[in-house]
Formats: sequence, C-alpha cells, structure tokens
Amino acid sequence: MKYARLTKEQFDELHAEFSSFLATQAIDKAEWDSIKENRPVVAEQELDVFSDLIWEGVLSRAEFLEHFSKNHIFLFQCFETYVQSIVLKSLVPETDFLTKDGLQWLSDNMFTENIEMKVGKKVFTEDRNSSIFDLIQQGAFLSDGQLFKQINTIIES
Repeated sequence: MKYARLTKEQFDELHAEFSSFLATQAIDKAEWDSIKENRPVVAEQELDVFSDLIWEGVLSRAEFLEHFSKNHIFLFQCFETYVQSIVLKSLVPETDFLTKDGLQWLSDNMFTENIEMKVGKKVFTEDRNSSIFDLIQQGAFLSDGQLFKQINTIIES
C-alpha cells in the first residue's frame, strides 16, 4: 500500500465509486460479500488498492495545503516538481492560531514586528504525490489557496 487506507467514513462517502471499482473487476455485491467472508485477505487487498487509487487522484489534483499550529501557519502551493511555502510565525507566545481570536490577531498584526514571515521553495526529492501525502500525514489539509494567494500577492507587490 502506497498511502493509507481510507477510513470507514470515507468508504461510506465513496460507496458508489467503490461499487464501480469492484464492477471493473467483475465483482458484484454477492461476490464481494463472499470475498469478505471467505477470503478476508483478498478483501483487505481490494480496500487497499481502492484507497491508493482515491489518494492518487486527490493528490494529483492537490494544489494548495495549509497547516495550522498554535504559533505557526504553514501555507503551501504545490507545482509539478516543487512546493512553494509561506510560513507565518507569531513572536507573541500567547497567540493561538487554532482559535478564532488567534486568527483575528493575525489579521490585525500581519505586517508588524509580531509576525515573522518566511518564504521558501523545495524541490520534490521523491514522488510529488508521496511528498504531498507526507505533508497531510503531518497535519496539513487541502485548501482553496485563498490565504496563500492573498499573502503571496502582498509579498510580491
């Protein structure tokens, strides 16, 4: 397995897609029920293959990621061969970017000496999708990139 198995909730959400996936292998509901009961190892393998297919599709389309912690915000834009990052760090220890008040504080203090901002670029040293998956495993989530674009526009002007 290249990535991680989808959760039960994710499988529930993707029920129709999973049925189509099984159908491409000429496995109907009765056959699937039989496989789950009589050949659980094969059933596990099918779940893993499907999970990897879904992850591959999601990661291939991923462009922006965000990761928030108490005093840091990591913003990423993923390209074909590299990732560009903007890292915001609060120099005021009691700031908490995980709260609404913390985000309001960021808005009020964005371009003051209370915020340290770093911009970076890293070439993918391994497979692009695996690199993005690693960021997700560390707590990043897919985003529409609005915050990255806003800050990047200001930085570039």
